[in-house]
Amino acid sequence: MKRLIFLVAVLILLSCSKEKQTLHEVLYTEPHRPQIHFSPPENWMNDPNGMVFHKGVYHLFYQYYPDSTVWGPMHWGHATTTDLVHWENHPIALYPDSLGYIFSGSAVVDEKNSSGFGKEGQTPLVAIFTHHNPKAEKVSPMTVENQSIAFSLDDGNTWTKYEGNPVLKNPGIRDFRDPKVFWHEPGKKWIMTLAASDQIIFYSSPNLKSWTKESEFGKEFGAHGGVWECPDLFPLQYNGETIWVLIVNINPGGPNGGSATQYFTGQFDGKTFTPYQTDTRWADYGPDDYAGVTWSNTGARKIFFGWMSNWHYANVVPTVKWRSASTFARDLTLEKIGDRYLLRSLPVEEIKKITGAPIVLENLAGNNFDLSQKIGKLNGPARLQITSDTIQTFSIALSNQSGEKILIGYDKGSNSYFVDRRSAGNVNFADGFAGRHTAPRLSQDRRLFLDIIIDNASVELFADSGLSVMTSIFFINAPFTDAHIESDAFKIKTLTYTPLLAIWE
Repeated sequence: MKRLIFLVAVLILLSCSKEKQTLHEVLYTEPHRPQIHFSPPENWMNDPNGMVFHKGVYHLFYQYYPDSTVWGPMHWGHATTTDLVHWENHPIALYPDSLGYIFSGSAVVDEKNSSGFGKEGQTPLVAIFTHHNPKAEKVSPMTVENQSIAFSLDDGNTWTKYEGNPVLKNPGIRDFRDPKVFWHEPGKKWIMTLAASDQIIFYSSPNLKSWTKESEFGKEFGAHGGVWECPDLFPLQYNGETIWVLIVNINPGGPNGGSATQYFTGQFDGKTFTPYQTDTRWADYGPDDYAGVTWSNTGARKIFFGWMSNWHYANVVPTVKWRSASTFARDLTLEKIGDRYLLRSLPVEEIKKITGAPIVLENLAGNNFDLSQKIGKLNGPARLQITSDTIQTFSIALSNQSGEKILIGYDKGSNSYFVDRRSAGNVNFADGFAGRHTAPRLSQDRRLFLDIIIDNASVELFADSGLSVMTSIFFINAPFTDAHIESDAFKIKTLTYTPLLAIWE
């Protein structure tokens, strides 16, 4: 009812406006609303789900509660993009039913029609998701979560749930969810990567309907400060060698508190994942990248997309009509340092579709650079890229006339990058939100390559070509207008400031 009243009010506003404002102009100009990141038109959003590329369209489904701005009975919201930058919102794809809420999962293109859902030559899209039954939870928490499927014969526009759901019943595990499925060509079978309490269980199927357990992984590896969630398994190429990457999200237990995304590298033979590493590694060290996975059906290219928030405070962030946004889409690659395969992530090249005219500065030296005098006042989303032949301690301050600021930089003493949001506007809505968060510098290159994406309420730091990554949200009361760099001995080779165009205009 609340949603209906809100939409009616919006329609009245639109009809009365002399300028005939669009729905986007009404909804996407609110305080703190991201201008270059995806966010739902209204109400609650969390994990990205069912991400699949089909016929030139990237489908994004996401955990959605249409009746409130706090978490509730989960649906699958739906949006699409053809360029990973501009988005089109669609009606809700999957609603809760007698088997429960629609929790996280994935979607695949069943090109061989192994499921039998295809008709008259139409290739089916199949969604694999977790049914979370709150009624069963009252009886036995060990049976609350089961895996189900749905299919689409109109390229993802509408979905039909399989009458034989669930297709994988809970064997007696409290947290048993978030299936990520892909076709394993050598084994001629589908592989499901499933989070089960504090480990991963791999299942296989010939038809997406009947599943067989293959193996388990994780009891003795990685971080275990919380429940494992939203896994993903995929291969990446490095100098002609196939390396498998296993992403595992965890809540809590992240490197800077709350939820975060860890990863493992190794080999997968269609049955067992064998890791190369024994240490814990993080895809993003910041506090605000969670539940990230990759799009299906993109070939060798792996594109990562996460939820830009943290379960520690997601329900209470100071937005009004909506809550939560997604990270910018990121390309994943590998780099080998010594005997370690490390994950790299950088903003997708499609960001060029929203770039304005860049301002390039060269050979800056000194201990205090007032960038505003050289590039003008900041005005909306932007990209800041810096290179240097040597790396020294430095701090970049983005600020406004009210004295609110966020600091981004590097500390040579600890060999770590940091994002400090303690003075970035409203920080008192949750204990622990204010903080100085750090990420180790993993690169051994003496040179620096820094890439920062700035939006109305977030920064994404990609250091050393994406080896050290941090995502942080904030809630300032007025836009940032000024930029300063402070350092005792930092010499900048190039500094490129590029304004970014709002995706909703």
